[in-house]
Amino acid sequence: MLQQLKELKSKAIQELESINTIKQLESWRIRHLGKKSNLTQALRSLASLPLEERKVVGAQANQVKVDLEESLRQKELVLRETRLVVSAKKERVDITLPGRPLPIGHLHPITQTLYEICDIFVSMGFQVVEGPEVEWDYYNFEALNIPQEHPARDTMSTSWVDFKPDSGERPMLLRTHTTSVTARIIETMSPPIRVVEPGKVYRYEASDATHTPMFYQIDGVVIDKGITMSELKGTLFEFARRFFGEGRKVRFRCDYFPFVEPGVEMAIECLVCGGKGCRLCGNTGWIEILGAGMTHPQVIQRGGIDPEVYTSFTFGMGIDRLPMLRHRIDDTRLFYSSDLRFLRQF
Repeated sequence: MLQQLKELKSKAIQELESINTIKQLESWRIRHLGKKSNLTQALRSLASLPLEERKVVGAQANQVKVDLEESLRQKELVLRETRLVVSAKKERVDITLPGRPLPIGHLHPITQTLYEICDIFVSMGFQVVEGPEVEWDYYNFEALNIPQEHPARDTMSTSWVDFKPDSGERPMLLRTHTTSVTARIIETMSPPIRVVEPGKVYRYEASDATHTPMFYQIDGVVIDKGITMSELKGTLFEFARRFFGEGRKVRFRCDYFPFVEPGVEMAIECLVCGGKGCRLCGNTGWIEILGAGMTHPQVIQRGGIDPEVYTSFTFGMGIDRLPMLRHRIDDTRLFYSSDLRFLRQF
């Protein structure tokens, strides 16, 4: 038995020296130290030997097992170090090579337009103010002369928030226009006021070439002594000149909004069809870009400002339509499609 153990150890060590991979080493371990290995079988057969012989053979068998396990550990360390060295050589960086170019993003065309509009109005003395997108019904409708029974609510399909107000609280919704920020400004700021309010708004309606359930608006309000319709038209003409360029045709027509009196709409000649009529402009040759008017005295008074002393004008426009006009894009849904082929053009 002692001779058998000696031969078993010699054979295992000889095999171990020729092993070059971790996978081969694991096979060697199972073959020589596993549950079905010759060494394990020898240890299990000790019970059949006489007591004196059992002590000698058992000590020798345990020593062989310890030696093989130590040899296994040493071989594993050598193989792992060798693999790390080889891997490092393969992954070595050649610092003389030029760097790999990384793709650089840029602002979304809607965001670019938003910043440009704000810059134009800031240069005319306006301040930029933002407000909450989840709004109270009071600021979105009631403070703007749109009570619950008013038909103007039907034109703004509203996404209501699932919220049951307690006594004294108001219903909540996703704001349908940034004019809600105007109502807050009138309530919290003191004249003179010159403010523009950009942000996202939400309408529960189907998507088409000129409508999406979420889009961007920018509203503006001016409150001071002696403000008239001429200041309103002059401000909006100047904006159109700076944004669309000199000589751009602009049209003002009477319109109705509950929070202004009188009210007007401003339209720009369609740049897609040149005023001839197309899908984008509804075959009219014009695209309305904003509504405006002299702020209703009740709206000013509700905010704590005396309409006998101060007058005001306000306006609001959809930002999405402006880059459509400038770049002759006939479908607003392209801005939100996440198609890089489209977005990389701007």
